[in-house]
Amino acid sequence: MSQTFEMPKAITLTDRAAERVKSIIAKSDTPKIGIRLGVKNGGCAGMEYTMDYAEEKLPLDEIVEDKGVTILIEAKAVLFLLGTQMDWEEDKLSAGFQFNNPNQTDACGCGESVTIIPATAPVKE
Repeated sequence: MSQTFEMPKAITLTDRAAERVKSIIAKSDTPKIGIRLGVKNGGCAGMEYTMDYAEEKLPLDEIVEDKGVTILIEAKAVLFLLGTQMDWEEDKLSAGFQFNNPNQTDACGCGESVTIIPATAPVKE
């Protein structure tokens, strides 16, 4: 008998993040299929998360569906984002998406950039 296993999602959203993304997409002037996440070199810690509207799937995008939201992850970012949980935090002075990333090893003091190492496959002994 064969068994099927669901692969873990590269990234997940909290309920707050999912609701915020849905709200942002609903307010867009043009149709969007979801959001595109990536990473780029920059900032004092070395890398920055990127987020933009996604109007179409690019050939190498990793597609994740979570809580009614479509997330497209740029191919070069997948290993940096594996296991990440995206949250939306809001208080009296600030609001924004937060990335709880197990691959993050450091962050700058201002919180705008991070040091991320790519996830690796477990070593078989």
